[in-house]
Amino acid sequence: MMKTTGYSGRRSSSRNSKYRQRGAVSIIVAASIVLLIGILGLAVDAGMGYMVKAKLDAATDAAAIAAGEAVTTGSNQATQSANAVTAAQTFFAANYPKGYLGTTVTMNTPSVAFNQGTITIDTAAQATLPVSFMHLFGFNLLNVASSSQTVRKDLDLVLIIDTTGSMATDSAVPPAVRSAAITFLQQFDPLTDRVSLIHFAYGTVVDQPFNGNARGFDMAAMTKSINALNFAGSTNSEEAYWNALNQLNTVITQPSSLRVIVFFSDGAPNSFASIFPTINKTCGLTAGTVITPDKKTPLPPSGLYADNIESQALPSPCYSSNASNVITALPTWYNAHNTSWLNNQTIPVITNTPRVVTSTVNYANVNNAARNIAEGMANVARNEGTYVYAIGRGSELLQPEGANNEIGQNVLKCMANTTDSLSRCYNPKQPVGVYCSALTPSDMTPCFSKLASEILRIAK
Repeated sequence: MMKTTGYSGRRSSSRNSKYRQRGAVSIIVAASIVLLIGILGLAVDAGMGYMVKAKLDAATDAAAIAAGEAVTTGSNQATQSANAVTAAQTFFAANYPKGYLGTTVTMNTPSVAFNQGTITIDTAAQATLPVSFMHLFGFNLLNVASSSQTVRKDLDLVLIIDTTGSMATDSAVPPAVRSAAITFLQQFDPLTDRVSLIHFAYGTVVDQPFNGNARGFDMAAMTKSINALNFAGSTNSEEAYWNALNQLNTVITQPSSLRVIVFFSDGAPNSFASIFPTINKTCGLTAGTVITPDKKTPLPPSGLYADNIESQALPSPCYSSNASNVITALPTWYNAHNTSWLNNQTIPVITNTPRVVTSTVNYANVNNAARNIAEGMANVARNEGTYVYAIGRGSELLQPEGANNEIGQNVLKCMANTTDSLSRCYNPKQPVGVYCSALTPSDMTPCFSKLASEILRIAK
């Protein structure tokens, strides 16, 4: 009995211990379930908050971008500011649907600040999200906030328009050029952006120069000049580039944070201006005379077109179908202009790269020199931090031509420093431009719009 009793006592003690362990485990499990539910609920509510935050960020970003584009429209700052606010609110509403995930959202009135040509726009919004599980921990709402800022940089823009004779071979081209160019300029702010208009053929005319350091431009005057353009002559692209750089470097002494040259042409360069070292004196011209459209130095320089075609018809007995009868040698350097910002030895004429040019006056040398100089001018612009964009008109730019049977489009891409330009041209350390091909007249407006959008993008 004693053994039985002793055995029974030990067994009873073990059973009670197990019951106590089971009770403790139940409490731990229950507590763990509550904790896991809380963690799960926290994860669910946090995930919902993350989704709201992402949507709110996208909406404020869209609002800021839209405001940056809309702020360029209007004849005064009050109107521009109102347009920016309206665009921001419209785009925010479009990107953040009312009642998204049960939230209540509030968008602050955007702030629009003008400061010497730079416009800063701030957008902000808050959303309140009802929680599902976090109220177990004393939270009933989750507040999410977002803000975004866009800075519209001040801009110096030179628009260069090719008015050579080849532009008029199709009667639909001139009106399409005028319409596309006017629409392009309307995308910019006439109060804060500085814009210069240039057209060129064998010579160059600055139709609308910069107004010194004063901000803004006269859209009505721009429109009048564009509508008055006539199309005739050969392609002296580098003279247009020189005038563009002269506008940016001398007319303006306080440059904007963003400088852009937009170059529109239907062909690669084929002529250039220069002070030629030796000239046939029977023509009444002496060494050092700059060849110009009417043979007088005060006018914009013109240039040679080919060995058998002279772009300026010199008076009898000087006119000759062979340019080498008048100009006996090409200059060593591009020297049509002597300026402090472009030393006359910056761009060589006689060179082995990128195209070979000797001093002999013939078609190959004149054609190659013209292209080298134009690419050199564009390189000078990019070295100064200026973006160069180009539009090429017509399918002729896709056909081999010139002294080396080059594709004209490649020359324009080299000027713009596009990522798909020739390997010898692309320089990732310089501003990377954009090239757009307008094969038909109807392609011009989309191309100009593409460039305007890109300029406005980098202006932010």
